[in-house]
Amino acid sequence: MDTTEPPGTATGTGGTGTRTRTDGAGTGDPRADVTHTDGTWRDRWGRPEDALARAVEVLRAPRPDLLLRLSDVLGTLVPHTALAQLSGVCTFNPSHSYGPPELTAAISTLDLSRLAEQAAATTSAGRPWQGEAELAGQSRPVVVVTTTPGNDSGAVLVLVRAGTEPVAPGALAVLQQLWDLVIAHSDHRATDAAPTQTAASRASANARARAIAEFTGTHSAALTAILAPLRSTGLDDATARRNATELAVTALLDLRQGAELDRTLSEEPADAAFARLVRELRPLLRHTRVHLDVAPPPEADRSVPADAAHTARDAVRVAVLLMLEQEKPTRLHVSWQLTADGQLRAVVRGDGLGLLTADALTVHRTADRITALGGRHGVEAVPGWGTTVTVDLPLALPEPALATDPLDGLQPRELEVLDQLARGRRNRDIAAALHISESTVKFHVANILAKLDVSSRGEAAALAHRAGLPRGPVGLHAAS
Repeated sequence: MDTTEPPGTATGTGGTGTRTRTDGAGTGDPRADVTHTDGTWRDRWGRPEDALARAVEVLRAPRPDLLLRLSDVLGTLVPHTALAQLSGVCTFNPSHSYGPPELTAAISTLDLSRLAEQAAATTSAGRPWQGEAELAGQSRPVVVVTTTPGNDSGAVLVLVRAGTEPVAPGALAVLQQLWDLVIAHSDHRATDAAPTQTAASRASANARARAIAEFTGTHSAALTAILAPLRSTGLDDATARRNATELAVTALLDLRQGAELDRTLSEEPADAAFARLVRELRPLLRHTRVHLDVAPPPEADRSVPADAAHTARDAVRVAVLLMLEQEKPTRLHVSWQLTADGQLRAVVRGDGLGLLTADALTVHRTADRITALGGRHGVEAVPGWGTTVTVDLPLALPEPALATDPLDGLQPRELEVLDQLARGRRNRDIAAALHISESTVKFHVANILAKLDVSSRGEAAALAHRAGLPRGPVGLHAAS
C-alpha cells in the first residue's frame, strides 16, 4: 500500500497511533490546543473540507470494514492502539472491536457498558470523557464517546490511547461530532435495511439471545452451587468463606447485568417504541386539519424486537402518507396491540374517500419488509367511508435451520478473500484484486481463520476447496 504523502503532513499506521512528523512541527500555530509528537491534530482536521472528507471516507466503508476505516481515520485525531464500540443499532452483535487480538479479545460488552455509565456520570451530554479506566483486566488510558441514535438505545465508542498526554478539547469536539454522524448513519441503515438483511438480522438475534441465555443459566447454576458450601458453618476459615461468598455474589450480579444489557440492546419497550412513532407522525400532520387519535399498546411493560418495531413504524408512516395524499381524511386513528397469538398488530384507520388499493404498501418496499419478518398486511377500503390498514408482525421467528456449510458464518467480503486464498494468492495480490488495502486483507484473514477454527492459511484454503471454492477459473499465478 502506497503511504507516500505530501510534505507537511503526518504519516502513520491507522489505529496503531505510531506516527512521525515530516516537517512543520512546533510552528506555534495558535489554533493548536495540544501538540503531539506527530504535529497538531489540526494539520489533518483543521479545515471543514478536511473533516468532511474523512467523515465521508468512514461512511462509505462497507459495514464489515467500518470499524477498521474509522480507526484509520481517527489515527491522526486521537492516536490509539485499539478501539471498540457498543451499539444498540445492531440487534444481534452489538459489540465490535479492532486492534491487537490479545487486547480486543479481552474487551467484553460489560466493560463497554460500564465505561459508558462512567462517562455519563462524569461529563455532560455530548462531550467525550478521557482518563484512566479499567478495561480488559487492567487500567488503561482511554477516551469514551457516547451518543444516542434515534432508537434511544445508545452507542459508545472506546479508544485505548497510545499515550497519556491529554487530547485537545477541539479534537474531542470533532471526535464527538464524527461519532454522532456515524451512529446516525448506522441507525438509518438499520431502519431502512433491505428485506433479506432484516430477516438475517432477526434470525441472528434469536440465535444470540438463546446462546446468551444458556450461557447465563449455566454460570448462574455453577456459582450458586459454589455459594452453598462456602456459606456452610462447618468450614473453619470464616474470613475466607465470607470473602469468597462476596466474590461469587458479585459474579452473579455481573452475569445478570450482562443478560439485562443484551435484552435492552435487542428489544424496545412497547410504550417507548409507540411513543417514538407518535413523535414521528406529529410533524406530518402539523400543517393539516387532520386530527390524530392514538392508542398505545396496553401492555406497556412488555418489549418488542427492535426490527419488528422498526418495520411497524415504517408501515404506519407509509400508510399515513398515502392516506394524506389519496384519501383526504379529516381524522386518523393509529393503534398498536400485542395479540394473544404473539403478534404486534399495527392499525391505521382513516375516514377519507376509501380508495386505497390492496397493494398500496408496496411503496418504499414496505410490503417486502413485512414479508421478510414473516408478517402480513391488509388494506380494507370502503368507498365513501374510509380505509383501514392492518399490519401483523410476529414477535418471534421459527427456529432457524442449523448451518451445514462451514462457510455460512463468513461475511461477503470474507468469502471474497477466502476465494483468493483458495487460489494460492498472497495478501499483496489479494489487496490488488479486491481494491482494498493490505492491512484490510490481514484483518479479514485473521477473522476467517478464527471463524473457520483453523490455524493456518493452508487449512483455510483446504476447507474452501471442499466447500467449492475457488469459483471460476483459477489459472496460473506467480506470487510476487
